[in-house]
Amino acid sequence: MVNSLLATAYISIFPNLLLYFVPPNIDTGALNVLVSFAVGGLLGDVFLHLLPHTFLGEHSHDHDHAMPMVHDNKKNVLLGVGLFAGFFFFFVMDKMMRVLNGGSGHSHDHHHHDHKKNDDAVAVTKEDDGRDGLRQRKKNTADDTTVKTAEPANGVKLSAYLNLFADFTHNMTDGLAMAASFYASPAVGATTAVAVFFHEIPHEVGDYAILIQSGFSKKRAMLAQFTTAIGAFLGTIIGILIEEASIASGKLHTKDEPGLLGTELRWGDLVIPFTAGGFLYIATVGVIPELLEMSGKLQKDRRQAFMEFYAMLIGVGLMVAISWNELD
Repeated sequence: MVNSLLATAYISIFPNLLLYFVPPNIDTGALNVLVSFAVGGLLGDVFLHLLPHTFLGEHSHDHDHAMPMVHDNKKNVLLGVGLFAGFFFFFVMDKMMRVLNGGSGHSHDHHHHDHKKNDDAVAVTKEDDGRDGLRQRKKNTADDTTVKTAEPANGVKLSAYLNLFADFTHNMTDGLAMAASFYASPAVGATTAVAVFFHEIPHEVGDYAILIQSGFSKKRAMLAQFTTAIGAFLGTIIGILIEEASIASGKLHTKDEPGLLGTELRWGDLVIPFTAGGFLYIATVGVIPELLEMSGKLQKDRRQAFMEFYAMLIGVGLMVAISWNELD
């Protein structure tokens, strides 16, 4: 319990404090390299720690191999459902953010969202200016242009608040991960904390830049990011309550008495697969598509691509090194 709360404070406070030293116009390429490193850490944690622990259980200290604790298919099915539930939860949240924001979803991309609409409005104005004798039409076009350039400002503002709501929910999942991981074992908890910490740095920087470009002052943007960190502590407390209730339930029941749907699983056993599913969505669907976007300049894109490849491999390699040393 104590380790879970300390780790949550670690992953929530330090990345936000770093925002004070981050320029709001941080280079996109530099941010994408950080994001690639974070994706490698998240995926490494999922495939090397969370999923093995979900289906194989804790490593034995008396043997050099993992001791399988899942013996029947019903348990595997329930754990698989928990994994999908985490993935589906983030899909629903992401989809609803896009619906409420008129097509733009929760994103770490910190470019201005209104460039394209403004360019389209200017193009319409120039086209109509070339037509002679249509003063009334030019006036109407100018009015349309005013509307078009005014709408994105409101849209960006809405996206900023939606972004904060998504951050709050995302941080709750991080908190659940802290509780579930440390209750599973100190090793799983430590590696998950490291992976989440590396992910939080580019995540917070990207969202901070979005708030600045949406009209927030630097002080107000930092305060907003600290507010969303409350979600992580709330998630940790919920996770602790689930784990403690699961432990108490196990003590109250005999060994042969079934748990969920006739298996030995308790609700707390589904938190880690739920977290793994959420991390999979964040890394593969939420972030990687943004890394696939190109600038259209061959030399720049090629250099950027190799930097992102190296950063992602370093993130995965760090998790491999930690996992390998756990087995010694």
